[in-house]
Amino acid sequence: MNVTAFSVQGFERSFLQRANQARHQLTLVDTPLGADTAHLAQGSLAVSIFTRDDASAPVLGKLWDLGVRYLAVRATGTDNVDLAAARQLGLRVANVPEYSPYAVAEHAVTLMLALCRHLRQADQQLRANDFRLDHLIGFDLHGKTVAILGVGRIGGVVARILHGFGCQLLGVDVQPNPDLTAQYGLRYVPLDEACAQADIISVHTPLNADTQHLIDDERLHRMKRGVMLINTGRGGVLDTEAALRALKSGQLGFLGLDVYEREKPLFFADHSQELLLDDTFARLLTFPNVLLTGHQAYLTREALTNIADATVASLSAWGLGRPAAHEVAAPVAQQQLAT
Repeated sequence: MNVTAFSVQGFERSFLQRANQARHQLTLVDTPLGADTAHLAQGSLAVSIFTRDDASAPVLGKLWDLGVRYLAVRATGTDNVDLAAARQLGLRVANVPEYSPYAVAEHAVTLMLALCRHLRQADQQLRANDFRLDHLIGFDLHGKTVAILGVGRIGGVVARILHGFGCQLLGVDVQPNPDLTAQYGLRYVPLDEACAQADIISVHTPLNADTQHLIDDERLHRMKRGVMLINTGRGGVLDTEAALRALKSGQLGFLGLDVYEREKPLFFADHSQELLLDDTFARLLTFPNVLLTGHQAYLTREALTNIADATVASLSAWGLGRPAAHEVAAPVAQQQLAT
């Protein structure tokens, strides 16, 4: 098939080309998909997108009119895709639900360790030849209570890692996994109970109508004073303005983010020669107890290889007239037949 892949970063190209092995005619563009760029898919039967792309109903309609019939998302989350509109059009959509839970889980724990041992401040001091330790007193992870919000594959790996540190584990999920309880002593509790008991909270929930601003002023107020909050899930789960208020009051003691609710205009591009116009993000950068990374939790060789392989596998299945292994939207007519 002819395929246009949007938002392809330079580091992705070799992984996609290696996975493809000339099976499909790939056109790789670094431009994000949107209403003004959908025309770049002219002549393609399929497109591939990433998290910053706009796959809303109007954009999907433009793609359909261009002859696009397949959409391969190079990520787990599909919150940027109007799946209902895709089904109505007959556009097939697949994602990559499992690439490397270790990549994201390990990054979450990296943020925890860096914050609890003040590594950002320590590095800055050393580079300024300041070797004092007065403001670098940290705390042990051992014995701390950690709540994992969203205990899927990534959250399960986080539980395994933190069990090794000797943490007490709480889980919040609509589908409890008894194996995690048996192996690591993870105890499933309601969200508000987890917030009240946890010293550290790690967010791994998808973004949907139920989880948008799940962590807001009220929920932050219910947490322990000085709590550490880590989010490597989706930026919109956290109300960032509420987090800023909690940081200023001291209610939130540490904040580690790999995602940001208004990240699309910022992340994955070089803005070093521009003014930072996002005042909320700029304010986050002023706090010494905040550590931000630019949506890089997934960025390991293993994860990039798995993402590329799964994406090409979906394209190849469709090219052979078969359903992809990880379809999240199929045409309405097909659903009716299946029922």
